[in-house]
Amino acid sequence: MIRELANPTRFMSLSGTLLPWVGALGALLLAVGLYLVWFVAPADYQQGDTVKIMYIHVPAAWLSLFFYMTMAASALGTLVWRHPLADVSQKAAAPIGAAFTLICLVTGSLWGKPMWGTYWQWDARLTSMLVMLLVYLGILALWRAIEEPNRAARAVSILTLVGAVNVPIVKFSVDWWNTLHQPASVFRLGGPTIHASMLVPLLIMAVAFTLVGVTLHLAGMRTEILRRRVRTLTILEAERLDAQAA
Repeated sequence: MIRELANPTRFMSLSGTLLPWVGALGALLLAVGLYLVWFVAPADYQQGDTVKIMYIHVPAAWLSLFFYMTMAASALGTLVWRHPLADVSQKAAAPIGAAFTLICLVTGSLWGKPMWGTYWQWDARLTSMLVMLLVYLGILALWRAIEEPNRAARAVSILTLVGAVNVPIVKFSVDWWNTLHQPASVFRLGGPTIHASMLVPLLIMAVAFTLVGVTLHLAGMRTEILRRRVRTLTILEAERLDAQAA
């Protein structure tokens, strides 16, 4: 399957078929999730209605890590296997991951104010997530700094793999250090500690966010492939005109 999708034309055909279905399912689940969040999920006995920020904050945090790992896998595909679409995937994933990371930080700050009494603390989880945002921004800047796609892809892949060191730090920061941020309460060995009335809407929102993210990723990859085709045709046309002028 991976080798078959190495053909950009085949990828464009398959993604064009999947894109509207994935996007529609993501929009439907997002609508269902938001309805459950606002009209079904109960308020927390300590946090009140401010707990509803969780339904945006947590999926955004998960996807910030998911898209960075997508970029890391794509970086290996570029450097090791020379997959022709690996750098396309990486470039399309970077702004999406950065956006989810920013959403995570903003919603976390809004949630932290009533709970901790401050919008920001140099807490291990918060600080490592901020570092992740800075790495995302550095990757986006590097993509723009190098015009030639192959050179840019190699440089960005190296930076991405170096930055991947921060991913386990983000994930396990609440276990390794004594932090204000609460420990994992969904994916844990002893099972979730959240009541089903909150867990179900949270999982639905997580799946909806994931489908929306995948939709954006596929659309971004298609846009990048088309942009590169236009670039190639422009170069060929310029060379043809130069040859005629000579």
